[in-house]
Amino acid sequence: MRQTSLVFLFCALVFALAASVALWRMGDRAGGGTASVGGPYVLTDQNGAPHSDRDFHGRWVLLYFGYTFCPDVCPTTLAKISSALGKLGPQADRFVPVFITIDPARDTPSVLKSYLVAFGPQFVGLTGKPSDIAKVAHAYRVYYAKHPLAGGNYAMDHSSVIYLIDPNGNFVKAYDDETSPAALAADLKKTAS
Repeated sequence: MRQTSLVFLFCALVFALAASVALWRMGDRAGGGTASVGGPYVLTDQNGAPHSDRDFHGRWVLLYFGYTFCPDVCPTTLAKISSALGKLGPQADRFVPVFITIDPARDTPSVLKSYLVAFGPQFVGLTGKPSDIAKVAHAYRVYYAKHPLAGGNYAMDHSSVIYLIDPNGNFVKAYDDETSPAALAADLKKTAS
């Protein structure tokens, strides 16, 4: 009986090893297991004009998803982007910061325009139909959800990531909340040179 258990264990290990190798090879054929991030979109900018991801080709994009009623994370992140670009000097012209709202019900073009003035004239704000926002948020793997508050108001829970997109429209990397303005500026300078 003990010998039967050892044979069974050996066969199970061989099967597990073979399955692991097969899955690994399938991952290699499917692009190394790297998830696709980003995709095409057409939204409305803070001036009420249609704006496509293709409009940014030729420049580096710092893309952030948030909402104007956000009490702390969004303004802090947009200020970080503004500060980092300020540290780049003339090289900052190679970048365009883009803010896509996850709260299109409240973030109309005029609301975005008033809000983004605080961060600099180079910022582009984008809004659109809820279905269009959902599509682009999904393409960038952005989490967001409406969170009801007392009195009938609401907040938006959301992920907080700055996406760096290259001049050809391809995702390069993401920066989290821990990235300081100085570290962001240094990495942008190095990556875009």
